[in-house]
Amino acid sequence: MNYQELAGQILKHVGGGKNITQLNNCATRLRMNFKDESRVDVEALKKIQGVMGVSKKAGQYHIIIGPDVANVCNAIKKTAHIDTANSPNKSHGKVEQVLDIFASIFTPVIPAITAAGMIKAILVLCVLLGMSKESQGYIIVNFIADAGFYFLPIMLAFSTALKLGCNPYLAAMIGGVLLHPKFAGLVSAGDPVSFLSIPIKLVNYGSSVIPIILAVWFMTYVERFADRISPKPIKFLMKPVLTVLIVAPVTLIVLGPLGSNIGTVIATGTDFLNTHVSWLVPTLMGAFMPLLVLTGMHWSFLPILMTSYTTYGYEAVMGPGSLVSNICQGAASLSVALKTKNKTLKQLAGSAGITALMGITEPAMYGVTLRLKRPLIAVIIGGGTGGFYAGIMGVVRYTSGTPGLLSLPIFIGENPMNIVHACIAAAIGFVVTFILTWILGFEEPEDEFNDTDGQNEKQADHINKKSILSNKSIVYSPIQGEIVALSKVNDETFAKEITGKGVAIAPSGNQVVAPFDGEVVTVFKTKHAIGLRNNDGVELLIHIGIDTVALEGKYFTVHVKDGDAIKKGDLLMTFDKAMIEQEGYDCISPIIVTNTQVYAEVFSVDEGSADAGDRIITVI
Repeated sequence: MNYQELAGQILKHVGGGKNITQLNNCATRLRMNFKDESRVDVEALKKIQGVMGVSKKAGQYHIIIGPDVANVCNAIKKTAHIDTANSPNKSHGKVEQVLDIFASIFTPVIPAITAAGMIKAILVLCVLLGMSKESQGYIIVNFIADAGFYFLPIMLAFSTALKLGCNPYLAAMIGGVLLHPKFAGLVSAGDPVSFLSIPIKLVNYGSSVIPIILAVWFMTYVERFADRISPKPIKFLMKPVLTVLIVAPVTLIVLGPLGSNIGTVIATGTDFLNTHVSWLVPTLMGAFMPLLVLTGMHWSFLPILMTSYTTYGYEAVMGPGSLVSNICQGAASLSVALKTKNKTLKQLAGSAGITALMGITEPAMYGVTLRLKRPLIAVIIGGGTGGFYAGIMGVVRYTSGTPGLLSLPIFIGENPMNIVHACIAAAIGFVVTFILTWILGFEEPEDEFNDTDGQNEKQADHINKKSILSNKSIVYSPIQGEIVALSKVNDETFAKEITGKGVAIAPSGNQVVAPFDGEVVTVFKTKHAIGLRNNDGVELLIHIGIDTVALEGKYFTVHVKDGDAIKKGDLLMTFDKAMIEQEGYDCISPIIVTNTQVYAEVFSVDEGSADAGDRIITVI
């Protein structure tokens, strides 16, 4: 693989390095955030040789590369100057922003945790083969592995600072304060310690997670305060000194103990579940992991996983269930590949099934099980069954890594039977899912589009009759006017369907109404555009005019807000068409399905007139 060439192609289709605000990688994926998502061509990215898939989760784009992802990430960084100091995209909801913060904080440190855990697994094998734990070789390699966990606060300090926008080196220094040998000595001695007559709780912060995140969060405010009050001639000296002298004592006195208590509660809760109902969490995770991944909610478990690794040296919350779930995705896809008579689906399901068994499930989930529906039911049942076995047998994951056949060593630890039971759980999930998928069956792709609604027949004649899957969702016109093919819009981003497929309307009225039942996802600050999601999950962008963002909200009145539930026909927005055109702007309004990539096809009417409420888009 030519990493430099692949990096260049990726940069070309994401709007260049200057459009990237966040860039990191995990075991198989590039994780990217952008200033302007309209410049990201998802379909073009998917066609690049070396890219296995593209998805968007928790407000972040994932470009699946495989084991070479770190080399590709480094090549991108070398090829372009990337400004990663910008704040995250505020257009996402609060939950997505929190999940994005978790992902950005923990993802960069995963390679270190993975390395530490895998070295521990190698040591276990060496001991089984006769190595003495008292030998110098064992001791040296063991403390090399321990370093990845013990100095976790410093690594998390750096990644947290990068995400929250404060100085990462000062943050790392605060992490060093928590781990300093002098403080560790005070903790070991156990004698009372105080600062300015204020008692300091003695806590061992090695391998801790929550305390340093709280400290760096506090530091973002202190650093801004120090910047504001420091005189310009001495700001270079005064700002960092004030920051450290405020943050370090507050962390030792308040935030460190608070974070330690939170970590203790998390660890205690995890230990309680593992001790008293060990089958419950792996069963639920095995069953519902596809839904967690689909919504991005799996990121919310990262603090729990990290706390468990650093407290016990393993975790049983996500690893066992996700292993079974990933194998079940592969089983369902392979069952579909063997049963289907459609050559295209057979090829897609076969390749997706193999990659899912290796731990990369996006092609299987988005391309097969989620689309065909019934195989996803089989995955949920099979995942729950295998997860239940893993739970009652006490299977744990000793280090981070995407669970699959290639990464089974992450289940090697002190208990030699752990990996055996992990393999049995995966096998149970595979067999149950494969058989259920075969029995439940699925709708074969049809040869042509059939308009079963019997409405708007004149408009339906313009819909391209392609091979599609059976389920569909209808988008009705939110605006009265003339329908225009997207390719004729005088804006390359929309015309080339970079943001997704859809249609445009040259408005004759001045109202925008809800095109379906659903919710408001985003009302843009400049009021010229609004993002919606219907009850089937179709995400729609209604963009009034071309380049009207420059009007900064003039001539637009929005009647809804983020999170509002909407019914078809509800008034969303009004705009002054005459004044917008008088300012020199084209009022033609693109209506885009922004998550086009997760559907089999998006069909749209490409000419004629439309009243608000007429069908204009069919999503399959």
